[in-house]
Amino acid sequence: MKLKRMSIITALVMAQVSTVVPVSAQSSAVIVPGQVMVPSEDTNSGELEQQQSLKLQPQEEDVSSYATNPGLSPNDSPVSVEDSLQENSNDAEAMNEEQDRIENSNGDNNDKAISPPDNSPANEETDVKDTKTQDSLTGQVLSESQADTKQELGTENSSSNELVLMMNSANMYHNGTLYKAAQPMAVKNGVSYISIRAMVERAGLKLTYDNSTKETIIIKDGNELRFTTDSSNYKVNGESRPMKGPAYQYKNTFMVPLTSITQALGIPYKVNQAEKKVILDLSGIGSGNENGSGSVDPKPPITNEPGLILMMNSDKMYHNGKLYIAGQPMAVKNGVSYVAIRSLVNRVGLKLTYDSKSKETVIIRGNDELRFKTNSAVYTVNGVKTKMKGAAYQSNNVFMVPLTSITQALDIPYKVDQPNKRVILSLSTKPIASFTIENNEIFAGQTQVRYKTTAYSPSGLPIIDEHWEGREEVFTEPGIRTITYSVQDSSGEWSDPYSVTVEVLVPNEPPVAMFTTEKDEYKMGEKITYIDQSTDDENAIVKWDWDNNAAAFFTPGSVKVGLTVTDKHGATNYYEKTIIITGETLYTREEFSQLFAEIGEKYIFDGSKVPSMNQVAYTRTSEPRMLIRSNSPETVYTEGIVYRETGVGATRFMIHHLNATGKNVKMYVVATNINDTAASLTTEYVGFGGPINIPTATGKVSVQRFFESMQSGNDYKTISLKPGESRVVLTELSANTIKNEQVVSLFADVYTDSPVRYDIVMVEESKDPIQKLPYLRLHPSDGVHNRGTYSDSTRLIETQELVGTTPMRLAIGDKVSDPNLTGYDGITGYPTSNAGNFGVVYRIKLNRVAPNTLISFNPRGGKYMGVVMVNGNIVGAPNTSAASAPNDASILYRTGNYEQSVEIVFTAAPGSSLPINFLFTPLPALKSND
Repeated sequence: MKLKRMSIITALVMAQVSTVVPVSAQSSAVIVPGQVMVPSEDTNSGELEQQQSLKLQPQEEDVSSYATNPGLSPNDSPVSVEDSLQENSNDAEAMNEEQDRIENSNGDNNDKAISPPDNSPANEETDVKDTKTQDSLTGQVLSESQADTKQELGTENSSSNELVLMMNSANMYHNGTLYKAAQPMAVKNGVSYISIRAMVERAGLKLTYDNSTKETIIIKDGNELRFTTDSSNYKVNGESRPMKGPAYQYKNTFMVPLTSITQALGIPYKVNQAEKKVILDLSGIGSGNENGSGSVDPKPPITNEPGLILMMNSDKMYHNGKLYIAGQPMAVKNGVSYVAIRSLVNRVGLKLTYDSKSKETVIIRGNDELRFKTNSAVYTVNGVKTKMKGAAYQSNNVFMVPLTSITQALDIPYKVDQPNKRVILSLSTKPIASFTIENNEIFAGQTQVRYKTTAYSPSGLPIIDEHWEGREEVFTEPGIRTITYSVQDSSGEWSDPYSVTVEVLVPNEPPVAMFTTEKDEYKMGEKITYIDQSTDDENAIVKWDWDNNAAAFFTPGSVKVGLTVTDKHGATNYYEKTIIITGETLYTREEFSQLFAEIGEKYIFDGSKVPSMNQVAYTRTSEPRMLIRSNSPETVYTEGIVYRETGVGATRFMIHHLNATGKNVKMYVVATNINDTAASLTTEYVGFGGPINIPTATGKVSVQRFFESMQSGNDYKTISLKPGESRVVLTELSANTIKNEQVVSLFADVYTDSPVRYDIVMVEESKDPIQKLPYLRLHPSDGVHNRGTYSDSTRLIETQELVGTTPMRLAIGDKVSDPNLTGYDGITGYPTSNAGNFGVVYRIKLNRVAPNTLISFNPRGGKYMGVVMVNGNIVGAPNTSAASAPNDASILYRTGNYEQSVEIVFTAAPGSSLPINFLFTPLPALKSND
C-alpha cells in the first residue's frame, strides 16, 4: 500500500516538472490532498543546513528576483522608483475620484446586503481515494491519508481556527488540513524559526516587500511588521523591537523567529513538547481560508440583536440582523479602532458630503456637523476643534476614522463584546429632540429667553411636530424651572422627552451712575479732576462712557458732563453734572497741554515758531549696516520681483508695498545661498504691519513691533542655508494673504556670515515663490518712490550740550542737517538717494536735558503716524489718529526737577511724511488755582 501511495506522488511530481504551471497559482505552502512522503523525524532533527523540503517548487527555476527581495515570490515584480513616482502623481486624481464618490454615491455600491451564510464549509477538500481504515477513538472510517494526518496531529480536538506547526518538519495543519512549508520549522541557537510566507498565508496576513528599505513586511488590519535579513531587530508599527534571533535566508526562503509574529500580533499559542508541535490560536485575528484568500469570522457572529454590530478585524457589519460589507475592515492601528466612514454613516442614517474648498469630509446629523481631514488627528465638532485618539487616513480610497470620534460627538451608545469580537452600537429609530438655552443668566421679569432647538430622525424622516412643557419666553418668578421638549417624525413616532433645568434669578438691579468734581466752578485752563462714585449691587460695572469730560475748558460758561455705566448684565444708568467755567484764565490751551496732556497725546501749538528755534549741536557717526529699502514700485500691479540685492553681514530690510494686482497675493523674502559652503542667517529684530488699506497705520504698526522686538529679543533665531539653497525668511511678511488695495510694511535686522542673495517678491497666494522665482520679471522703479541699497544705515547722534533751557529743535530727514544716504538700485545699478532716510535707525543720546523740559514730536512734511522709543519706553507719535504739519505736536517726555540724560530711538514710519523735528522747550510755570 505504501508503494502505491509513493507511485501517486511520483506521478504528480513528474507532471508538475513537465507541465508549465502558472506562477500565480503557486504558494510556498501547498495543500496536500493525501499522504506525502517526507523524511523521517530523525532526518529532520539535525542542524538547519541538514533540513530539507522534498516538495518540488517550480519557482526555483528563476529565483534571481526573490533572492534579492526575500519578501517577494518570484511572480511578484519589485516596484521601481518610476512606478512610485507615477503612483504619487496619481494621488490628486484618486482624491478627486474619492470626492466624487462621496458627493454623488447613494451608498448602494458600497454597503450591499448579503444573506446570512449557511453552515457549509467555505472550501471543500477533495482527498485522494485510497484504502479506508477506522479511527480507533471515534469509529469514523478514514482514508489512509486522513489516518496518517490523525496520527501526526494526535488526539486533540482542533479549535475553530487553529494552526499546528510540527517541530523540525515542514508539515502544518490548518484546521485539520495538511500543508507543506517551503522549509521545515527549525531551531537555531535555541530559537524556533518558521518560513515567513507559509506562516502569513495560513494566518490570513498580507506579505509584501519594500524595495527601497530592503524590508519584508507583514500587514494585518493597519498593523505593520518589518523584517530585515540578518537583523535581530524588527519594526512593529514603526517602533523598533528586538527579536530572539536574526532573520535569515535559507534556500531562497525567508526565516524569522516564530515569537516575533505571535507577540506583535497577539496570537496565543501553546507548545506540546511530547508530540513535537506548536499550536497557534488564530481565532483572534481572523485567517485566510484553505485556498489562502478571503476571511473567516473568528466565531459565528451573533446577529439577532437590534442595532449595528461591527465585527472586529472584519469588514462585516450586522444591522438589525442583516449582513452588510464595509468598504474596509474595522482595523486597529496603534491601539485605535478605525471604521470606514461611509459604511458607518450609511447604516446610522447620517448625511455624508465633501467640502472641496477645505478638503474636509463632513458628517451631518440635524444641526450637528463633524469635519475630518486626511492625516489629521483633529476634527471639528460644530465648529470646535477636538482631538481624536488617532489621525484619519485613506486606505484603498476608503476614508478611515477612529470609531469613538463619531460615537462621542454624536452621543451614540455602544458596548464592546470582547469574547465574540464585536462592537455593538445602539441605534434607536425614535426621533431625537434636544435644545439649549443661549442666555448665560435668566432674571425673572427681565430676560428674554433664547431657545435653540436640535431635532432629527435617525431614519432620515422629517420632523413634523413638537411639544414643550414649562417653556416661557420671560419667566415672571425666580426659582428652579424644568423645561421639556419632544418632537414627532412623519411616521407618527415621538421622541423621548429632553429636559433642561434652569435657575431663574431674582431681578437684576441696574447700576447707579455717579461722579463728582473737586469743586463746581473752574477757571479757563484749570485742570478738572473727575471722581467716579458709581455703584452696583453686585459690584459688576464693566463699562464707563463719559460725555464731555474734558481735562479743562477754555470758554467761559456752564458745561454739562455726563457718565453712563453698564453692568455685566447689560443694565445701564446715566448721571449728569453741570460745571461753571469763569472768565478768568489760568493756562492757555497750549500751556495746559504741555503741562498736563498724557504722554503720546497730540496738541495744537503755533508751529510757525519752529524754524526760528536754535538747532541742537551734536556729533554724528554711524554703524555699518546695509539697508535694503524696497519701496518702489510702491503700488504693485503685477506679480514679480520688486527688489533684489546680495547682502553680507549686518543687513536691514525696510519693505512697504501696496497690492493693486486685483488678486489675492502674498509677499516673500527669499534668501539664496550663492556660496559653495553653508551660510548662516540670524534674524535679530522683526516688525510687521498689515495687511490693511491704511498706509500710515500699517507703517506705524511695523515700527512699533520692530521696537518691541528690540525690547524682548523674542525674534532672535539662526538658520543654516546649504550651498545653492533658497528658503523663505522673515516669514511674518508672508504669513497673511494681501487682498487688493491692502498695504504691508516690514522692518527687520538680520546678520549673515556669507553673501546671501535676497529676492523680495509678490505672487498670487496659491503659488510657490521659490518654484516661481526663475520665471518672475524684475519690476522697474515707479519713478516716484524710493528703493535702493544703502550703507551705514544706523546713525548715532550725541550731544553734550544742555538742552531745554530755551526752545531748541533737532531735525530728522530734512536733507540739510540730516543729509540723505546715497546708494544704488540693486536691480538697475543706478545711483539713488534715500529720500527721507526711511529705514535709517537713529540712536540719539542727549547727555544733559534741563529740569522741567518738555520733549515733543512735530511733523514738518505732512501727516505722520509712528512711535518713538524714549528711555526704553515706546511712545505713540501720536497715540491716536495722525499728527499734521506744522501745528500738531505730541508729548514724548517731561523731565522732573533735576537735570538728566535722555536716549531716543527713532526710525521713520513708512507711509508717513518727513521731515520731523524733536522739540525741546521749557515747561510753563505752574500756577496756583486760588
